[in-house]
This record gives sequence, structure tokens and C-alpha cells, in this order.
Amino acid sequence: MTMRYLMLVCEDVQDSATPPTQADRDGAPDVEAWWNAANASGNYVMGDRLRPPGEAMAVRVRGGETLVSQGPFAEGGELVLGFDVLECESAEEAVRIATGHPMAHEGVLELRALWPMGEG
Repeated sequence: MTMRYLMLVCEDVQDSATPPTQADRDGAPDVEAWWNAANASGNYVMGDRLRPPGEAMAVRVRGGETLVSQGPFAEGGELVLGFDVLECESAEEAVRIATGHPMAHEGVLELRALWPMGEG
């Protein structure tokens, strides 16, 4: 049975405990080559880049009132630049596919398993 994973493509912040080196950046694979391989293997479901964090909106409902604030929800940490949805046989396969993405070399990728519809 396959599982879908949301892969958040994030930029590492300046004060990261593991900042990328120039060698990491230089050794990063091409994103189009990564996409072609993930698509050809049947693991790629969908993905896209996101608009800049400053254009984000955080939406909350408190006391029956809708509150909308501009800018990213996160106060610090990594900035989410985009996302991909992968369909994999295991978490290990998702990690292997993520390892080949250029942002694994320059930023950070967060993998999150998706709940199957109708479960949980």
C-alpha cells in the first residue's frame, strides 16, 4: 500500500544549526532532472512554488470573528517556498526521493505523511 507525503520545500534561515556550504550548493542536482525522475518513477503527484511569505495570510476564527493577518504564520525558522506531494511505498522511499531534490542540498525539506481520506 502506498502512502502520500507532503514535502515542504523550505529555505534554511541564516542562523540554522546546519547551514549549507558553497560545496553543498554547487553539488545540488538540477530541479528539472529531479522532477523528471520522480515523475517517471510514478512517485510524483503534484507540486508548485509559493508566492513570497510577505504575501501570505494567516486565518483564524476566535469568538466567532474571522481574524486575518498578513505575512507568514511562522515567526522564525525555515520559510516555506513550495511543496510537492509524493506517493511512496515507505518513508524510506520518500526520504530517498527527497535526497535528490536540490533544496535538500541548499535548504531543508520537511516530509509529512498525509492522512488517507476517511481515516483518523
